[in-house]
Amino acid sequence: MKVDALTCLALVTFVAVVTDGRSSRRRHKEVFLGENSRFKFGGRIDYKLKRQDSTKTLLIKSEQLLRIEEHDFAIRPGFGAAAIPVGIDVQVESIDSISEVNMDFTMTLYLRHYWKDERLSFPSHSNKSRTFDSRLVKKIWVPDVFFVHSKRSFIHDTTTENIMLRVYPDGNILYSVRATVTALCSMDFSSFPLDTQNCSLELESYAYNENDLMLYWKNGNDSLRTDEIVLSQFFIEHFHASSGLAFYSSTGWYNRLFINFILRRHIFFFMLQTYFPTMLMVVLSWVSFWIDRRAVPARVSLGMTTVLTMSTIITGVSSSMPQVSYVKAVDIYLWTSFLFVFLSVIEYAAVNYCTTLEEMRKMKGGKIPSAFNASQAMAFDGCFHDDDIDLTTFHGMAPTLTSNPLNTPSQNSDLRPAEGTRLRRQRSVRENVDLLVSNSYMIDSYSRLAFPLAYLLFNTIYWSLYS
Repeated sequence: MKVDALTCLALVTFVAVVTDGRSSRRRHKEVFLGENSRFKFGGRIDYKLKRQDSTKTLLIKSEQLLRIEEHDFAIRPGFGAAAIPVGIDVQVESIDSISEVNMDFTMTLYLRHYWKDERLSFPSHSNKSRTFDSRLVKKIWVPDVFFVHSKRSFIHDTTTENIMLRVYPDGNILYSVRATVTALCSMDFSSFPLDTQNCSLELESYAYNENDLMLYWKNGNDSLRTDEIVLSQFFIEHFHASSGLAFYSSTGWYNRLFINFILRRHIFFFMLQTYFPTMLMVVLSWVSFWIDRRAVPARVSLGMTTVLTMSTIITGVSSSMPQVSYVKAVDIYLWTSFLFVFLSVIEYAAVNYCTTLEEMRKMKGGKIPSAFNASQAMAFDGCFHDDDIDLTTFHGMAPTLTSNPLNTPSQNSDLRPAEGTRLRRQRSVRENVDLLVSNSYMIDSYSRLAFPLAYLLFNTIYWSLYS
């Protein structure tokens, strides 16, 4: 009995010592925390710690306040009654890119929806709205607006999803998202690059036709607002909003809203990259008209260089454009300029051929000996021609008997026509051709004037039509 009594006494003493040690450590910890808190926060943290979190003071949660569990939000508000009106307003933040090759544009915008759902009304003494994020949006009904003809679209999610839901006590709702959309723009390039493009972004309800949902611009034309937008190749002339109806054979009529904007292309970039180089190549091809017609390597190499350069310019412009089946304004200019360059090469081919025929005729007529070196009689246009060469210096040269009868007044008097005859007769086409063949230098002389005047006339007509 004594042993049992001693054992019980020892056990009670041990339990008391352990319990007292734990209480002492807890008191020391509280004192330590209290002193550090006073040192760091000036002793005011004790009162703040006693205050409750403001979110815990609400008697009920937001979902309970809005009675979300009591309604089926898979059904639109006012189901079975008239169509629910949904107001839309848009603020365009930027137009990120415009692609002629893909015929589309990319736009970043704030899309805001306004409607009334009495199922979400709640009592409020201050009549203040409540703002929520995307977590509550997934639990209620929202309009299923989508972008017609969109290729890609997404809602921004950095740093969180850019979605805002604001609910007013009377059930009015504002739902706003920040989205980026890449949509189709049917462009007409018949006047490119002097063109103006009309693009539009179209909004429509996907599931609800006009009997269930009525889309409209909340503030009319003022529903569309834009920030200051600057584009590299375009100038935005006008932004405006419009509306209409779209019909689908299987589902009926739907309300559709349009964000229309007009783009006018800046021409200066294309002047530097396309038009000015093309003009210079055409003018450079005219240099060959002042080069001696017997300098075959110089004139041929100049002509081929300008032709190849024009081909490179045309290929570069075509690679950056969509493969359309009609002719563009830039195509007309480039191919007409290419034609001028090509004709300058053909002109020299004609000059060279006529010169060869002229020399062959003179050799057959005995004017030039067979041993004559043509390089000795090279004619430089603007200085002297074959007719001016003193052929008597060459041995074996037969005296010329075909001098021009119109050179001297005495000859004119001897060959004066009889009375009643015409003083001049109109040359036939063959005679004109023979005259050009016998005077091939005249082709270059006429080309120096004809080519620039024709190109100047073409530029006048072109810029007056497309500017």
